[in-house]
Amino acid sequence: MTTRADDDPVAASARTLLRAATRHGGARCAALCAVSTATTAAGLLLPAALGRTLDLLMTHGPAARWVWCCAGLLLLLAVLDGCANVLAGTVDAGATAWLRRRFAGHVLALGPRATDRFGSGDLVARLVGGAAQAGTAPGALAALLAALAGPMGGVVALGLIDWRLAAVLLLGAPLLALLLRAFARDTSQCVADYQRVQGGIAAALAEAVGGSRTIRAAGTEDRETARILRPLPELSRAGHRMWRVQGRAAAQAVAVAPLLQLGVVAVAGFLLTRHRLSVGEVLAASRYAVLAGGVGVLVGRVAALSRARAAAQRLGEVLAEAAPAPGTRRLPPGPGHLRLRGVTVRRGGRTVLDGVDLDVPGGTTLAVVGRSGAGKSLLAALAGRLADPDAGEILLDGVPLPDVTHDDLRAAISYAFERPALLGPAIEDTIALGLPSPAPGHVRAAARRARADAFVRRLPHGYATRCADAPHSGGESQRLGLARAFAHGGRLLILDDALSSLDTVTEHHITEALMSDDTHPTRLLVAHRATTAARADAVAWLDGGRVRAVGPHARLWEDPAYRAVFGAEEGAR
Repeated sequence: MTTRADDDPVAASARTLLRAATRHGGARCAALCAVSTATTAAGLLLPAALGRTLDLLMTHGPAARWVWCCAGLLLLLAVLDGCANVLAGTVDAGATAWLRRRFAGHVLALGPRATDRFGSGDLVARLVGGAAQAGTAPGALAALLAALAGPMGGVVALGLIDWRLAAVLLLGAPLLALLLRAFARDTSQCVADYQRVQGGIAAALAEAVGGSRTIRAAGTEDRETARILRPLPELSRAGHRMWRVQGRAAAQAVAVAPLLQLGVVAVAGFLLTRHRLSVGEVLAASRYAVLAGGVGVLVGRVAALSRARAAAQRLGEVLAEAAPAPGTRRLPPGPGHLRLRGVTVRRGGRTVLDGVDLDVPGGTTLAVVGRSGAGKSLLAALAGRLADPDAGEILLDGVPLPDVTHDDLRAAISYAFERPALLGPAIEDTIALGLPSPAPGHVRAAARRARADAFVRRLPHGYATRCADAPHSGGESQRLGLARAFAHGGRLLILDDALSSLDTVTEHHITEALMSDDTHPTRLLVAHRATTAARADAVAWLDGGRVRAVGPHARLWEDPAYRAVFGAEEGAR
């Protein structure tokens, strides 16, 4: 069974998005439509006024008033055209800003699933270029409606002069309508192909920038440049195809419209010889024939709207991905008791976690260990609802995580990652990220527990040093991430390999501070070092996506396979 385009969730998401962007413009969109309509109305009045003026001049009648009327209409058209341009720019800018906020918020709500599905470079291309192109939709729609009003008003005006003039023009209307419909269909596909290739180039560039050190070390700059630019011929073909479609439509319109205009003028000339029309009416009819057959303007407006719709569809592809919805239940007071029941997660057709059951009593520390690819970081993401399982449930103090309100969940759980993102203008801001009103003393105390205070004070402006200007190693970045987690507090602290870049002495001091930190009753640690696992109350050993064993590190250490998880160096230590 063939699915209709109307049933496509991506197309439906794009239409909904454009309607919402138009509604967001509100008064500005209404003003733009009103000004565009007034411009069209003034343009329709001008030929009649010119015709009347010509008739009065030819008969030596009092034409001064009509001359001033024509001058006033020309001035009004210039003013309205300027206002329409300003309003169109304002509406486009407002719609673009709204689309970017909506898109960025949804991408952040999707979390890692967004980059896994689309790639960071492609997402950036959609956010920057796609949103800007889609943001022109309200203005393009208003311009298209005004462009349609011109031909329709021209036909009506011709009918008012003489019905035969309108009949001549209407004979070619079905053909012009078919040309416009075919153009709209073809140009939409061409624009979609062009934007898709653009997104692929952006994704490849982002990937190369992220791995620039590896590329430089391997000496493969030329090869990577060629890889990034490899789609350029396809992009060129898509661009040429897009302009060929528009050029063909314009040429077809130019071939048909002048014939219709010539027919109108010929009939008007005939009626003039029969004294059915005046010279001024013939002049007006010729101008209305141009307005009524102005398909070239419509081609440009339809092309602009098609580009905006294609860009909106690319945004809709991302927005159609369902983001985890926050719950409505408040978390009751509790020590941070974490429980996983039958948790299963699939990625790319592969089962990463299979029926995981874990119980982390409040106030205890659980280390999660396993070989690379065992699902440790995924389990850490699930524990704080950075991702949702495909099956099973996760509870915090007896409440399923999907049922908990967003504010309660984020206040109860703090994270530190292997590669923390240092967000915020200054170091103090990145440590206090997410806190409603952080006190400087609280931020510095958290930095001291994370062994970050000393190196932060050595920076040019201490805690006020801009993050972009602060030199820091991988270990120093991890300490800032740990300081942020300590400052956040909450009932559950999750460390996703957040100690891996620390030297042994610093790790020992931070682990001691971590175990004695009463602001986080429960701790879940993804560990790659035996020393870290040894300090936990219990260890969960993941193997092949399942929990192979749970118990104290000393007991599990007796198993050679467990020791092999940490490698020869850790085993000797």
